[in-house]
Amino acid sequence: MFKAIAAGTLATVLLAGAAHAEGPAYTWTGYGVGSGKCPTYKMTINVTLEGNEVKGLFQQEGRPQRHFEVNMAADKSFKTRAVVGNNNMIDVIGSLKDGAPKIMLDGYCLFEGPLIKK
Repeated sequence: MFKAIAAGTLATVLLAGAAHAEGPAYTWTGYGVGSGKCPTYKMTINVTLEGNEVKGLFQQEGRPQRHFEVNMAADKSFKTRAVVGNNNMIDVIGSLKDGAPKIMLDGYCLFEGPLIKK
């Protein structure tokens, strides 16, 4: 009987964990704004929400993929910094407010736009 209870508890935990991991997902693809070659730099940003944690992957075309993780504030906004090449930093600011999700990466160029729900 103990094995049946333990197996049932484990199944419940695994199902709850799987449901928790399947939060909303968003994407944005666009070009940079700024001086020099910024308008030619294409960036793709993917954002997922797991509970209260915002996880993001971003990749400029031709460069390595980078990431960020941050807790979302009560007003559904988030702000952090992410490491890019040569230990440089880029500011990550966004919001997952209903009807107006948006993202901005601000560093060597500005990448900004509305997030589209996947």
